[in-house]
Amino acid sequence: MSEQRRAERLDQPREPRGVKLPRFDPEAFGRWSEGIARGMGTANFIVYMTVVIAAWFGWNTLAPANLRFDPYTFTFLTLVLSLQASYAAPLILLAQNRQTDRDRVALEEDRRRAGMQKADTEYLAREVAALRIALGEVATRDFLRTELARLAEELDEAAQRRQKLERRQQGRPSPRGGPHLDEPLDEMDGDIARAGRPEGPAGPR
Repeated sequence: MSEQRRAERLDQPREPRGVKLPRFDPEAFGRWSEGIARGMGTANFIVYMTVVIAAWFGWNTLAPANLRFDPYTFTFLTLVLSLQASYAAPLILLAQNRQTDRDRVALEEDRRRAGMQKADTEYLAREVAALRIALGEVATRDFLRTELARLAEELDEAAQRRQKLERRQQGRPSPRGGPHLDEPLDEMDGDIARAGRPEGPAGPR
């Protein structure tokens, strides 16, 4: 009863009626055809086939007439070779189709990996460019050494000028008289002297 109800359901396809052909595994048949095609494409197959045909010719030519199973014109041999060729051609084509499918899958995989590698390379190139830009704005060790050396020289020169100015101020004669320093004043001394001089109207001459 349950089988009858199941057969009457409209949401399931009806099983086809008629002669049912035997089913086989396409993958197993494909591997079998590849094995045959691979064997027929070797030198051993050619040598064995040549030996068989030569023995066939020799037996049906040199053997007694009552023992020959395929006398001249070798009709049975022609039929066997035709049958072999008629089966060998589809098997070779099937093996080639399977190899083409594998090559297509491998090509797609290679293309996908090449795309990923290209994306990774572009990302790394952008990162390297960003690092170069960032390093261009960072002070290097040689730059710091140069700047510190220049700053130390400027500080030494300023200290020497300050010491020289102090010595000159100590050796400069006072208004009531005193020791006179023959060394001329430099620009810094003049600036300091002018800065220390009071501004105002000049006195009577």
